[in-house]
Amino acid sequence: MLQGPSGTLDRPLVRLPFTSFAVATVLLPLTGLLACLFISLLYHFQDATYTHCQVTNLLPSISAAISRVPERYIWRGCIGLHSAPRYLVTAAYFSFYRARFAGRLAELLLSAAALLCSLVENTGLLLLTYVSSTESYSLHKNGFIAFVSSSLLHMLITCRLWYVIKRHYVNPEELKSYRWKLRLFLANVSCCLLAFYFFRRHNTYCEPGMYTLFAFFEYLVVFSNMAFHMTAFFDFSSKEVLVATPPEDKRY
Repeated sequence: MLQGPSGTLDRPLVRLPFTSFAVATVLLPLTGLLACLFISLLYHFQDATYTHCQVTNLLPSISAAISRVPERYIWRGCIGLHSAPRYLVTAAYFSFYRARFAGRLAELLLSAAALLCSLVENTGLLLLTYVSSTESYSLHKNGFIAFVSSSLLHMLITCRLWYVIKRHYVNPEELKSYRWKLRLFLANVSCCLLAFYFFRRHNTYCEPGMYTLFAFFEYLVVFSNMAFHMTAFFDFSSKEVLVATPPEDKRY
């Protein structure tokens, strides 16, 4: 549960600042992805960078980087560990929006849409993680499409909600959060468009270097997505994550 610093529980088992919780949650997929890319380039370069065009390619796509052993297990472990905290943060944001936008129907509906998009995004990430492209290309592709589309929609809705917050509340941390969310959303959209452009160009013309550029911008899509979620660092900086047992009902 999320709790303000002044909140008390009878028997707290774990008390962790939300800032540390947010950093650890983002570091899990970031570290896993960097490790998979490093191992793929070092030990599986030819297989990971091979495409049907058979042209020179210097970088593996993320799907290729996480589909071999041991990369597959590193990525699955990191995403599995990070998925539960991501669902917790999704619920925390929905609770935050409900309290902030009480009585504002339009924003409450957007909050519910943000909740749904975040759930689909996390589930899509789990699907494309645990079903690799070499095992079932169709399922992996559908998971990727669900992840990217729901991620973009979630970021768009979130920026809209924080635009409303910025207009009605004067708080330096909230203003900083909104500005970073907007920048990262625009960066993510730009990288998605560039990745799509280079992917289509590679498939159409089989030019050397096009798939490398696609892979590079695909990395940036994922990194900007991680950074966007990292803005929770600002939104819940005064909160703590508590694991506690319920208070005992003492009767004498």
